[in-house]
Amino acid sequence: MTRKLKKSIIYWLLLTPLSIVILFPFAVMFVTAVRPREELFVYPPRWTFSEFRWVNFADMWEKTNFGGALVNSLYVSISSTAIALALSIPAAYALSRHRFPGKGVYRNFLLMTQMMSPIVLVLGLFRLMAYLGLVNSLNSLVLIYAAFNMAFTIWMLQSYFNTIPRDIEEAAWMDGASHLRTLTKIFLPLAVPAMVVTAIFTFINSWNEFVLALTMIRSSEDYTLPVQIFSQVAGRYQVEWHHVMAGTVLATVPVAIVFTWLQRYLIRGMALGAVK
Repeated sequence: MTRKLKKSIIYWLLLTPLSIVILFPFAVMFVTAVRPREELFVYPPRWTFSEFRWVNFADMWEKTNFGGALVNSLYVSISSTAIALALSIPAAYALSRHRFPGKGVYRNFLLMTQMMSPIVLVLGLFRLMAYLGLVNSLNSLVLIYAAFNMAFTIWMLQSYFNTIPRDIEEAAWMDGASHLRTLTKIFLPLAVPAMVVTAIFTFINSWNEFVLALTMIRSSEDYTLPVQIFSQVAGRYQVEWHHVMAGTVLATVPVAIVFTWLQRYLIRGMALGAVK
């Protein structure tokens, strides 16, 4: 047995307990989602059951307005991500390529905002949205999510922009290209991978947010997925746990797959930011 193989086996043995702890909630969630309703509360608890009830997913979709909540979450997450990127790209480019008074203070301000929990600002945000007439409107979530994600997107994009050589832009200027043309035709195409990764991270943050959505939205027709799933548990005399878990599976698995697929790019981006 080679030394490299021995190290791999040791690492996997050390990581196995952690993997079990991480995967255990997902296993419970999936087993509950496909278990027959009459076998949910058997004692003693067991992993086995009589049959896979895939129809639980279809029943959940019809009875819980999951489709409407899915559309709402997609609208809020995509819109807030687009706004955050549109506003963050110019700011990140300015921080990366230009010197101006207060640049260091602004960078520190962005970092400090990441340490503040949205819960601290819930009351103030609610009063602001009430003044604007946006309570019980998905647009309130779009604006709030975009605002809260902008500090992260600016910081991430600036770190990526710093890795693009200035010589490329200077060569374009020498060829007669304007600053705007250089930005749109040369610089931004090189930064597309960074913008895509940042957009997906921002999308995941917006997709999973719960507290602000619960505070701002009153109508069940406008619930996002986290609030819709929560509504199937809160204040109910009888909870259909197989429906709750089926909804949680459908809401969690796609995001988990995307996050896992792009994890190496996300780690690389954070490493670049740390080095810079």
